[in-house]
Amino acid sequence: MATSRALGYLESRKNIAGSASGIVGLALTFTGVAGPYWPVVVAGLYGAGALIAPPERPSVPDFPDASAQLDELRADFGTLRAYLADVELPPAASGRLTELTELLTALLDPGWVADVLVQDPEAVHTLSRAVRQDVPEAVDTFVRTRWWSRLTPGQEPPERHLERQLSLLHEEADRLASALRETEARRQETHTRYLEDRSK
Repeated sequence: MATSRALGYLESRKNIAGSASGIVGLALTFTGVAGPYWPVVVAGLYGAGALIAPPERPSVPDFPDASAQLDELRADFGTLRAYLADVELPPAASGRLTELTELLTALLDPGWVADVLVQDPEAVHTLSRAVRQDVPEAVDTFVRTRWWSRLTPGQEPPERHLERQLSLLHEEADRLASALRETEARRQETHTRYLEDRSK
């Protein structure tokens, strides 16, 4: 750690500017201008150069690219599917969940959809939120609420809430799929126009 800091300082702007100023001090010494105080002159010029050097620029953060985020999201979706396989749901809710997971599977499959997704961080965020938060939270809330609903009959059954939540999530995923299809269609049209213009 200390070695890397020392090496980092050797390459820093402060050291380079200080060294350049120190060389000027050595030149003054060899010409006789510095006299017997040459060590003070060289050290002082080095310090002055280091002080007036521009500050170091912080390095740009290295964020994972969108394709790496999609790979992580696919792994999380696999974990979610394993969780959902162990949960017992009423037939209607189970059917809606199956439709939703099939759509999410299609959106997360590698291929042209992934290529379009990589260009749209908002779409990746929407999918991430559905996989990592919305779907597991809806199912877990149903599982917990179902037990309490047995103690308080007469309330709206929790499976109705789950069905509605899964329907809303399916609608959101379907809108996302439609937007991706439109983006791909526009990209194809743009490429066609480019080829047409090039052939003129």
